[in-house]
Amino acid sequence: MKKIFFEERYSAWIFLAPAIAGTFIFIVVPICVSFYISLLDWNLINLPKFVGLNNYIELFNEKFFWQILFNTIVYAILTTIFAVIIPLILAIILNEKIKFTKFFKTIYFLPYITPMIVLAVVWSWIFDPNYGIFNFIFQSNIKWLYNPKTAMATLIFVSVWKNIGYNMILMLTGLQNIPEEIDEAAKIDGATNISKFFKITCPLLSPTILFVSLITTISSFQIFDLIFLMTQGGPENSTTVLVYWMYKNAFEFFKIGKASAIAYVLFIVILILSAFQWFSRKKWVYNE
Repeated sequence: MKKIFFEERYSAWIFLAPAIAGTFIFIVVPICVSFYISLLDWNLINLPKFVGLNNYIELFNEKFFWQILFNTIVYAILTTIFAVIIPLILAIILNEKIKFTKFFKTIYFLPYITPMIVLAVVWSWIFDPNYGIFNFIFQSNIKWLYNPKTAMATLIFVSVWKNIGYNMILMLTGLQNIPEEIDEAAKIDGATNISKFFKITCPLLSPTILFVSLITTISSFQIFDLIFLMTQGGPENSTTVLVYWMYKNAFEFFKIGKASAIAYVLFIVILILSAFQWFSRKKWVYNE
């Protein structure tokens, strides 16, 4: 028996070894190395110079950094709010077994699987101030992507539009897992659709809502491709976010240490907001 247990234990480690090695090589080591780089003054050409926390101090003393942080938080929070509420409404409508449900699911999900570069090019044309469809429909001359007052809102609109399909499928899956007996009992008791939504549907769907809000928040803070393709951080840096600023410091200004410091600041921000969502779940998530 001892021999069999010994063999099973080591065979388990043999099967786990590739995953453990991959995690260590591609996650743990890069995290440690990038943190060490954030303590250096390095331009990829000269020898790196250890400067300690100077990159972080320089970053926090920049007024421009706080503007970028504000832009990032505004983008992430608004995107998360709309990318949770709108899919929830659509999922409730589709859950009523209306006609052409499969067709609508496909249409809503298509943007999510479409490459971002394609979406960015198409939406840039749509929002073009000279020949864009939006200005043609509304008979206006709004410079959607060229006005600091509208550029961020435009990007949030595109981002929410892209994520609606995926979040809607998750919400719809959660709705379909709610037992029909509960819904029928509420109807027998005379509950209205509004009271049923707030007192039954939302509480039972709250674990799914938590999951959707978490993944949407994290992905929103990591946005890069949409900014890079549609606005390049402009106009007047009104759409510059932390990941794009990290890219510019690393590959345009060749401030590798500062770029790594920005990455760790972003990590801390995401960690704090994710932790807040996770630990607050006991107050509103069902069965927690």
